[in-house]
Amino acid sequence: MRQPSFCYREVSSSRKWWRTVLENGVGMCGGCVEKEYPNRGNICLENGSFLLNFTGCAVCSKRDFMLITNKSFKEEDGEEIVTYDHLCKNCHHVIARHEYTFSIMDEFQEYTMLCLLCGKAEDTISILPDDPRQMTLLF
Repeated sequence: MRQPSFCYREVSSSRKWWRTVLENGVGMCGGCVEKEYPNRGNICLENGSFLLNFTGCAVCSKRDFMLITNKSFKEEDGEEIVTYDHLCKNCHHVIARHEYTFSIMDEFQEYTMLCLLCGKAEDTISILPDDPRQMTLLF
């Protein structure tokens, strides 16, 4: 799974402190989430938002639904990459950038997700009727 590159900047607005994280040039806000990059196990979201981790917008202090913008779909070397931004519905503050990937490696489908809000996750599923990893040897 690709690891994010970070640059931190502390900002004060309305007597509330939050941290803005720049990942690949896109601003994200650590003050809007309960936990940054929570471990989601094997739950990889291609779309949507993990609202249980959203504490409210650090800019306008409202806890409402989010907008999904700048959605893009790329296919590179057999890997599908979906990216989009989570924005505050009220003030359009960028909360997080979401990245989801899908690829087929040998006999397995591989999924990954990386997002400040939704978390990080990986999953591998066999494309065969019987998963070779779960087969037991019979003697």
